[in-house]
Amino acid sequence: MKLNERSLAFYATCDSPADNAGFLYKRGERHTAYHRRWFVLKGNMLFYFEERESREPVGVIVLEGCTVELCESAEEFAFAIRFGGAKSRTYVLAAESQAAMESWVKSLSRASFDYLRLVVRELEKQLEEMRLGVAGGCGGCRGPPGSWKQEPSGTELCVERLSALPTVLPKENGCAVWNNAPGADRPPNISGFGGHDGDGNPRPPPLPPRQRASSSEAGGVRVAVVESPSSFCQLHEQYGQEVAKLRQDWLERQ
Repeated sequence: MKLNERSLAFYATCDSPADNAGFLYKRGERHTAYHRRWFVLKGNMLFYFEERESREPVGVIVLEGCTVELCESAEEFAFAIRFGGAKSRTYVLAAESQAAMESWVKSLSRASFDYLRLVVRELEKQLEEMRLGVAGGCGGCRGPPGSWKQEPSGTELCVERLSALPTVLPKENGCAVWNNAPGADRPPNISGFGGHDGDGNPRPPPLPPRQRASSSEAGGVRVAVVESPSSFCQLHEQYGQEVAKLRQDWLERQ
């Protein structure tokens, strides 16, 4: 694999966020002495510099086809990066503390594309299981089938919602239908306007009685309304008397 040195140097020192960075002790390939180097992990590339302020890396390790494991060494907190080839080099590194060693081993083990590929496969598998669960009607639940509850149908929901609603007087043309209020079984008073309210204003006359259909005929939901012609005539006459009286009062004030 050929790598462009300028591109790698720019990538190593650019402002892109690093997955991990810190000082590690690196054992030489020919000499077993350890040298303190500044390491920067970006993606699947591990760069190392002579100093933290260095502008170009000394080398880079491509973390593909390798394993990260602890090893025995003269230095404490040592671990190795091993590659599978017969002539491949093994990099032995040592951290300055137990916490730093664990952090580096974890981040280096997750840096390769092989690890990312396994994560993607696992996520795809979980997503497929969730889709099958939703298609099966359990909504992606993981509990036993006996704990699943069947959702009520649309008609049952309507009946439950209607029964849960508070008793509110129905309205017709903006006015409350008094015949549906408590005590509506009593015959309406059609002889007058029903007196005055608390403010002294005349109350409107009651609406004509209604004839309700039985629940079996109306399906328990709809209500059939039939108005008597005689009641409508009486109502029209009562409103007409009130309008005529108001008109007469207006003419007298002119």
